[in-house]
Amino acid sequence: MAGRTVVLIPSWGSGHFMSALEAGKRLLGSGGGAVSLTVLVMQAPTEIKASEVEGHVRREVASGLDIQFRRLPAVEHPTGCEAPEEFTSRYVESHTPHVKAAIEGLTSPVAAVVVDLFFTPLLDVAHELSLPAYVYFASTAAFLALMLLLPELRHDLTVGFEGMEGTVDVPGLPPVPPSHMPVCLVNKTVKNYDWFEYHGRRFTEAKGIIVNSSVELEGPVLAAIADGRTAPTIHAIGPVIWFDSPAPDQPHECVRWLDAQPPASVVFLCFGSIGFLDAAQVREVAAGLERSGHRFLWVLRGPPAGDVRYPTDANLGELLPEGFPAGRGMVWPRWAPQKNILGHAAVAGFVTHCGWNSVLESLWFGVPMAPWPLYGEQQLNAFELVASMGVAVELIRTTAKDGKVGSFVGAAEVERTVRRLVPGGGSEEGRKAREKAAEMSAACRKAVAEGGLSHAALQRLILPVTYHTVVLRLGVPITVMWSATYLLLCAMLVTTGLTVLTFPYDLPRSFAYGGADIGRGKRKSF
Repeated sequence: MAGRTVVLIPSWGSGHFMSALEAGKRLLGSGGGAVSLTVLVMQAPTEIKASEVEGHVRREVASGLDIQFRRLPAVEHPTGCEAPEEFTSRYVESHTPHVKAAIEGLTSPVAAVVVDLFFTPLLDVAHELSLPAYVYFASTAAFLALMLLLPELRHDLTVGFEGMEGTVDVPGLPPVPPSHMPVCLVNKTVKNYDWFEYHGRRFTEAKGIIVNSSVELEGPVLAAIADGRTAPTIHAIGPVIWFDSPAPDQPHECVRWLDAQPPASVVFLCFGSIGFLDAAQVREVAAGLERSGHRFLWVLRGPPAGDVRYPTDANLGELLPEGFPAGRGMVWPRWAPQKNILGHAAVAGFVTHCGWNSVLESLWFGVPMAPWPLYGEQQLNAFELVASMGVAVELIRTTAKDGKVGSFVGAAEVERTVRRLVPGGGSEEGRKAREKAAEMSAACRKAVAEGGLSHAALQRLILPVTYHTVVLRLGVPITVMWSATYLLLCAMLVTTGLTVLTFPYDLPRSFAYGGADIGRGKRKSF
């Protein structure tokens, strides 16, 4: 085992655990063998998630990488919570003494502590132990910018975004209609909003925020965060995508079906690990797919059973119209290998719930999207895909009488969306989305390759963690007087046993610096 270790504390949540673990493995790989990874695993509050997390842990243990997993003691579940985010935050708070004891019990010196975006109460443990602490943000830089802004918006919003007139100014994005704000933040009067504001305020206490995005994907947003306010250093190391083990000799049934389809001819529909559609919506989608005349692969999950939040395997006989699908499509009622499907040459487009991991996978393979957000921050993701990135065609959802955008999509809109996604339909919007998605695919791969901007951000992040390094970026041009002062500062740092690396005055501020800005005053507010 390496001399120093990075302590990673991921969430059990869908899209969080494996993303954080993959980011940790990248840190491990960039450390040159000088650092190991210790993962503190909380017991997930549901049996389904606990089983899922244990499966991930077993696979990683078998990989042989220098990763140690430490399971934290179980705690009682909080009661009276109004929303999942409140439950998570209070559940995490109750783990604080166990996290502190686990870190103090490690035999290796701790280089840094990295916590999930909803685990900010654990920053107190790192501060108490005088350890550098980072937040791993598994969502978009745009959502990060919004969360950082929430404390400042407290006095500007009376009831929340649902009562706003005009648009919302999210740094780096075009003006956002209130109807596209995250559903978890719509109503300011509920506890859910308070917890998001709490985490946004606590982000500023971290040494840095590691975000699963890149300059290529969200350059204007990252620049706005860096230039607009006093905030931790943002390390954009994405896209961070977890790829499964090599495909078995016998491909999945969905992949075998795709093998028999022409290139760029199939529209793929999938709504994430907890997304599902009610019976009325299923009938509308089926009718729209049938009318489109195009091939499709639809992962259709059934509604949750009892108090369980997660979808069940669908009973297709009960949900689908008689005789559907009639030869052109495939409906799959269980989990499906999404990355394998998106990477298949037969797939022309992706109707998605806009979970950020799913979006990154689609962009990695250059597949244009049609956003159908269902929960969380997905409304904002959908807006960004269409209005900012240009990698998606707009899917119009039913608007209620009170002006709120609903989640219901009629058969005619499904038909129109499918026709725009498949090449040859004559849609200019679809053509532009396909071209932009292909450009983003190349940019994402370049970003994480050696020499790319995300790869460079990762290197600047790991240097101080691994080698007791201070990274300095000059905020002013070097003059004779500044040169002498600067050299004296470097000499003082070196005498303490630190390595000092410098970056020039003209390094773009959208880069992650991994250290301090020298000669720069307080940044202006948003």
